[in-house]
Amino acid sequence: MFVIYERDTTKIIEVYRKNSGWKKSSYKTMSAAKAALTRILKARKDIGGFDLFNLAIAEISYYQDKIEKQVEKTNMMTGKKYMESINTPSYMSPSSEAYWSM
Repeated sequence: MFVIYERDTTKIIEVYRKNSGWKKSSYKTMSAAKAALTRILKARKDIGGFDLFNLAIAEISYYQDKIEKQVEKTNMMTGKKYMESINTPSYMSPSSEAYWSM
């Protein structure tokens, strides 16, 4: 499995399809990831989105072990600081109200 990510923030790029309502953030092969990267760049060219040199592709296990940044957050209930992946959605983070209201 492969992911497309921003080099400076290390956030994974998710591709959304308006018509079908699905999103995709990982690809089975390197060629599928390259094709998705090409589609992303063509779609964003008109609105000034991503830069080719700011995006990269990596195997997901390598990405998680070597590339992905961790950020320090504070647990909303206990006040303790902890490290969390930059890609953690807010509803899954103990630092957000949405996590504790479920």
